[in-house]
Amino acid sequence: MDLSVVTREAVLKAIAECDELGRRRFLDHYGFDPARQYFLYHDGLYYDSKAIVGVAYRYVTGRPLTADQFSGGRQTVVRLLGRLGFDVVNDEPASPRRRLIEIFETLRIASTADGPARHQPITLLWAFGRAVHRRPRLAPWRGVHAELRGLMREYGQPNSRPTPEFPIIALAHTDLWELHGHIGAVPAAHGKPIPWLEEQDPHCGLNTWVYELIASNGSALTESVAALGERFFEGALPDALLREVGLSQTKRTVTSPAARPSHLETYLRLCRAIEAAEERGDHDRTSTTAREQPVRSSAAVKAVLIRSGGQCESPLCTGQPNDTNKNGDPLLEVDHVHDRAMWGRDHPIQMIALCPNCHAVKTRGRKGEHLREILLSEARARHATWVSPA
Repeated sequence: MDLSVVTREAVLKAIAECDELGRRRFLDHYGFDPARQYFLYHDGLYYDSKAIVGVAYRYVTGRPLTADQFSGGRQTVVRLLGRLGFDVVNDEPASPRRRLIEIFETLRIASTADGPARHQPITLLWAFGRAVHRRPRLAPWRGVHAELRGLMREYGQPNSRPTPEFPIIALAHTDLWELHGHIGAVPAAHGKPIPWLEEQDPHCGLNTWVYELIASNGSALTESVAALGERFFEGALPDALLREVGLSQTKRTVTSPAARPSHLETYLRLCRAIEAAEERGDHDRTSTTAREQPVRSSAAVKAVLIRSGGQCESPLCTGQPNDTNKNGDPLLEVDHVHDRAMWGRDHPIQMIALCPNCHAVKTRGRKGEHLREILLSEARARHATWVSPA
């Protein structure tokens, strides 16, 4: 069977269909078994690589391949997906926590007369503090530059210049960091990135999966801080630095291991209940008020609110209202990125908590369609981080 006709766009459509149906219904519908060895990794989630390719074939030719029509091995599916720019992992996917520590170990260390340069760890610790306190994941470069310059001047190596532009660009070439809103390729860190950053003023911050892992998993935060301290600070991070970025021991209790497991267990329990309802066909039912419409899952809404930690999940949020509703809860509205009225999936993987401002932009704003794409990716990646440890 000639798989070379499959395109990257077709694979992305198959991934979107899998998200829309849910993994079990997707596999059952097309007659594929769960993957045992090769998994397609995309936007923080793992997919059954052979099934995705078989369904992607449909988006090119008009009919899907069945499982017995082609091999899902290294020389076929793995090679095809690699050629199309996708990552394929062998055997069990690594947990986000293990993956994060492995990336820390690969960060290049620039040498100075005083020891390893500290620009990258200071930048990461600053971003960890934003995650812990659920501040917006991404922030404009000009504001970030001002904050990081002060931190680097105070806590960098004595003879190092405070140059946030270098770690911002260097980290953007790793899976830890994101630059959003720029035009063209990200330049090399060793060049002269300031003119590019000043012209583009991109939003920058942790990738979604890193942000959500640090915000929701106290053990991952503690382990990450320790790893950066060991590698860049001779094992002893300054307490003053941790306090300034919001990671002091007192403040870190908001995401301590003792405080979070109940939220994780509840989130996983709700997701299992949602998926069981999907298996029964409950989410295909309709209710009739003034008009007929798909039923909505209260469990899905609860799960998304738990995941949000009380803060707007839009990475481009410009300011959540400080007021609360009459029950004292944050002013958040759980939105189906793919409208439920149009049979979008009633599952946290395609739902997101938004403040009223971001919800209005997504629903009625001039750039609403573009924001919808960003929010869908955000919801998928946040959900993936919560369920991956399980």
